[in-house]
Amino acid sequence: MVQPTPSYVSYEDFLEAELRSSTKHEWLDGVVYDMAGGSLEHSRLAMNVTAALKIAFPKCTVFQSDAMILVRATGLSTYADGVVVCGEIDKQKVERNRRVIGEALVNPTVIVEVLSDSTEAYDRGEKFAHYMRIPSLREYVLVSQDTRRIEVFRRPKHGRWDLDAVTAGDIRILDSKIRVDDVY
Repeated sequence: MVQPTPSYVSYEDFLEAELRSSTKHEWLDGVVYDMAGGSLEHSRLAMNVTAALKIAFPKCTVFQSDAMILVRATGLSTYADGVVVCGEIDKQKVERNRRVIGEALVNPTVIVEVLSDSTEAYDRGEKFAHYMRIPSLREYVLVSQDTRRIEVFRRPKHGRWDLDAVTAGDIRILDSKIRVDDVY
């Protein structure tokens, strides 16, 4: 069966629709994509990891999944399960008729995604490829929903991103340690 060609949606129209929507969407190159809904376990893990990050980084700002991220280099507008911004918050605001219809973070320091069966391949692949293009991003954290496992990808000075993964004890995020037990 041939899939219909999606019609182009301007970024401004996407933001207007997002204000009225009860579900979240991503926008890339004029195409709007539905984001998967989360399970109770997904919600619990996302809350726990953002709470742990808030404690670990009192001088940074921690956002939960309602904060939109804009990857300027690729145009992806999306949401993560958690975002940390250390330093001044840089955001892109979009106005229509002198009213803010949307704003998105453009300088995350850490991005967190809780993995699920329906999103894991995307979070590890295409979405991570977009995130890698954010100059301010220092670490990308993946929290497994199915097993006790936290992975932290760190931006290297040169070459490939480094990976640190743990199932127990502590995981280092930026310059702090987060207890795996505090997440799970």
